[in-house]
Amino acid sequence: MIDALRLIAERKITEAIENGELACEGWKGRPLIFEDESGVPPDLRMAYKILKNADFLPPELEIKKEIAQLEDLIARTEDEHGKLRQLKKLNLLVFKLNTMRSRPIQFEEQERYFPKIVEKISILKGRKEEKK
Repeated sequence: MIDALRLIAERKITEAIENGELACEGWKGRPLIFEDESGVPPDLRMAYKILKNADFLPPELEIKKEIAQLEDLIARTEDEHGKLRQLKKLNLLVFKLNTMRSRPIQFEEQERYFPKIVEKISILKGRKEEKK
């Protein structure tokens, strides 16, 4: 059965090549683009590839994209209160991402901003109270 299918497939491919149906001059001589899929579980790779080709991101990647945007925003924001609001959003997104996966992702580096900002806000708040 498998040999019969293989023979039919090979015959159809040969006919398509002879008829010029598989000629794609736009890609001829260009290297293939291989993507790193090591972070995607093997059983989900094909589904993710199909979704990516349809310009649809899986929820995990959508959240990762938002996390990257928030990190950039936090790095560019000088207002401590603004940073604190963005850090709360970042922590929520990291929590959502961790709950979506079977194993948590390590995002301790985002956590490094929070204590610094809280400390700085506490110092500023203490100075304002001293002035009163």
